[in-house]
Amino acid sequence: MKLKIAPIQIGVAGEYLAAGELSLRGWVSSITLRNSRGIDIIASNPEGTKSISIQVKTNSDGANKWILTKKAEEYFSADHIYIFVAIKGFRERPEYRIVPSERVARQIKEGHQNWLQGKKSNGQPRKDSKIRNYHDLEDEYLEAWDIIGKLLTA
Repeated sequence: MKLKIAPIQIGVAGEYLAAGELSLRGWVSSITLRNSRGIDIIASNPEGTKSISIQVKTNSDGANKWILTKKAEEYFSADHIYIFVAIKGFRERPEYRIVPSERVARQIKEGHQNWLQGKKSNGQPRKDSKIRNYHDLEDEYLEAWDIIGKLLTA
């Protein structure tokens, strides 16, 4: 069921859902202010000795596709993670994909280059865009919370 909520509210919901999941797993999570560039949540181990930054991307149709911008190609580090949230409806648990930012940057850059090499339906070359798409087609990162666990216990 498609949710009839403004995109900004879907994004906020995704951040709170992700922060809640982190808390349920025993990690400390804090949602940042809206003006924090590329960081939606700071998560740490309970002792506060190790922390990571998290960018949350949310869709409201339950699909395995999220929209990012070109900035995501250059904004990555070993301690920066993406949590992709797929909201399926009010009565279903969302799906979460936990992906290292380096992997996201590489995939969207390669995917965009491949897309640019293709043609429009009318045969004309495609024009560059700031829009990028992330997919986890093989569900490699579906519920991969252990990625965060390894970073917070390292």
